[in-house]
Parts: sequence; structure tokens; C-alpha cells
Amino acid sequence: MIRFRLAELIADKAFRERRVVSLTEVAEATGIHRATLSKVANQPGANVGTEIIDRLCRYFVCQPGELLIYVDENALPRAE
Repeated sequence: MIRFRLAELIADKAFRERRVVSLTEVAEATGIHRATLSKVANQPGANVGTEIIDRLCRYFVCQPGELLIYVDENALPRAE
């Protein structure tokens, strides 16, 4: 499963700039709907196109590998 590191990148940006960075701010700066960003941040396995990835990489000045990572679902602990 692909996991987006959006929350972590927002936190890193907020820390570097010593201010609060909201999803609304990211939405306005990237042109990505806030609901889409919320889905990316909170929904495991969210499915978005490369244009969204491109916009987020441009905003955070990062490579796709810094925005998303692969998580082996079989290696995750199972809820009982």
C-alpha cells in the first residue's frame, strides 16, 4: 500500500517556518481541493493522480519519494 507523508511534510514545513501551516493554506497554494488533501492525509491507500503528486512536490520542494512511501500490508500488525 502507498502511504502519503502529507501530515509529516506539513509539520516539517511548519517547524522550519515557525508557524502553523493548515490544509486550507496548502489547498490554496496548490489548487488542490481541501477534501482531496484531507483524503490524502487521513485515508490509507488514498488514490490520487500524478498531477496531485506533482503539485504537492512543487509546494513542498521535495521528490515523490519524500511524499509517499510503500508499506507492506502483510508486515503490519493485525487488529484483533
